[in-house]
Amino acid sequence: MVVLEEAPAQRAVIESGAVTRPRWRRFVLPVTYTYAALLVAVTVLVSELSDDDQSRVVLHASTNLHNLLRGHIGTLLSSAFVIGDSNAALMIIPLLVCVLALAELRFGSRRLLRIFVAGHIGATLLVALGLWVAVEAEWLPWSISQAEDVGISYGAMALIGAFIALLPSRWRPTWAICWLAVAVAGVVMGRTFTNVGHLLAVAIGLAAGCWAIRSGRADGLRRLTWPESGLLGTGALLGYLLLVG
Repeated sequence: MVVLEEAPAQRAVIESGAVTRPRWRRFVLPVTYTYAALLVAVTVLVSELSDDDQSRVVLHASTNLHNLLRGHIGTLLSSAFVIGDSNAALMIIPLLVCVLALAELRFGSRRLLRIFVAGHIGATLLVALGLWVAVEAEWLPWSISQAEDVGISYGAMALIGAFIALLPSRWRPTWAICWLAVAVAGVVMGRTFTNVGHLLAVAIGLAAGCWAIRSGRADGLRRLTWPESGLLGTGALLGYLLLVG
């Protein structure tokens, strides 16, 4: 009988239960590619419509208070695939791809979806609740309930907030404080419900990241590589543009 001795490195990997991900699989990002492709397709289709038709499409997909009160719950999904300004989409989509790619690389497809959906739907519903209270109390006019409210910003800001779990512990407070401060400044300067939604989405993302840290899920994450650090910086640029743009 011939006994083959395992190499020390291989034996250590087996004993620790760690699995080395093949290099080529790092480029397999189904959620990132699919979502980006759908955004591009919808943006192209909408841009081919007349101005009036574009407005109708955006209003139909909006998660504004008018649609939600009429039971159009589907807008919670459709609004995430429509970017109201086609010109802005040319800049937003490439930056968003960087955010999605980093999130899918480090969190995985399922956690990416959970955080994005929690930010998008959670912030939308909280904003809608606040608007409903303000309209019923006559603090705001009813016309605000029919405002356009579409885009990727809430979900993107939640992912950016969740990136706190990717950072060394000494940088995590700075990440949280900076994004909350910029989001609050956006609310003070912009004074729109969208600004409030961005603040809520950042808070949801930070909560998700902190939960990952407290549960120990962030302990097994390796340090960011230089390309991943570049993706993080690009994501920070997108977040800044969304908050103050």
